[in-house]
Amino acid sequence: MLDNLMLLKDSPVLNVQLLLDRLFIGATFALAAYGLALVWGVMNVKNLAQGDFVILGGYIAVVVGDAGYNPIFALPVAVVVMFAYGWIVYRVIVSRVVERDLFTSLLATFGLAIVMAQGMNLAFGSDVRTADPGLDTRMFFGGLVTVAEIKMLALALAAVLAGIVVAFMRKSRMGQAIRATAQDARAARVMGIDTERVYAFTFALNSAICGAAGVLISMIWVIQPFFGITHSIRSFVIVTAAGLGNLPGVIVAGFGLGFAEQYAGFLLGAEFQQATVVGLLVLILVWRQVQQAGRRQAVQ
Repeated sequence: MLDNLMLLKDSPVLNVQLLLDRLFIGATFALAAYGLALVWGVMNVKNLAQGDFVILGGYIAVVVGDAGYNPIFALPVAVVVMFAYGWIVYRVIVSRVVERDLFTSLLATFGLAIVMAQGMNLAFGSDVRTADPGLDTRMFFGGLVTVAEIKMLALALAAVLAGIVVAFMRKSRMGQAIRATAQDARAARVMGIDTERVYAFTFALNSAICGAAGVLISMIWVIQPFFGITHSIRSFVIVTAAGLGNLPGVIVAGFGLGFAEQYAGFLLGAEFQQATVVGLLVLILVWRQVQQAGRRQAVQ
């Protein structure tokens, strides 16, 4: 660890490389986490299969690439396919537990995550896969810093997708219905909003967002059937840190998690990257608990 710290000190340009790498991947983390924030905030469902939705979207890009097309074109395909998949999953599974207690929804989505991971393992195998968009790599600072063009494109696409989702939530009637349901589902029903349809659309929208994030991740990183749990944990860390309905906070937390994970992997070793994510989740939960305890004491 000390040797790596000295290396960062002696070669400041390495910090630029680390920051850029996590800037690009952090954008996709934030995108998937925003979908979880939607489901959590509107339906009060903690979707433990969130990461598996992301991985499934990545495999759609792999399939499109194997068919001879550029995997970039898989983005709209994944959005449509995953939206339909999310709608079906809601009707078959989630609709039965959305009004139940937290433990029931956790068990249901955990079981869904296991089924999805095993299904992808049977369909695509357990090998690590990636979707090659065929773009070049740019070099800066005399070749000391390298940036793949697909990473820059993925950052731009993630920003565009986030802008589309925000505009939809603010301008469309369904977006307004989703926000009203998130504030008070009972009052929304009294006002004539079909909350069951809102729940189905919200879960399907989350699935579509995850599909888009998965396509981007498959092109700038790697995917594997059992990598879903890592993306689920990342999404939970980001949403817990940012708070529900806080898109700017989700973006900042996504980038922050990316930076923390990258530096931990460089300083401590790649095997500590996931441990860093879990450790951050524990620290954030403890911090939230302390905050709530302080508020309760203030009320008393």
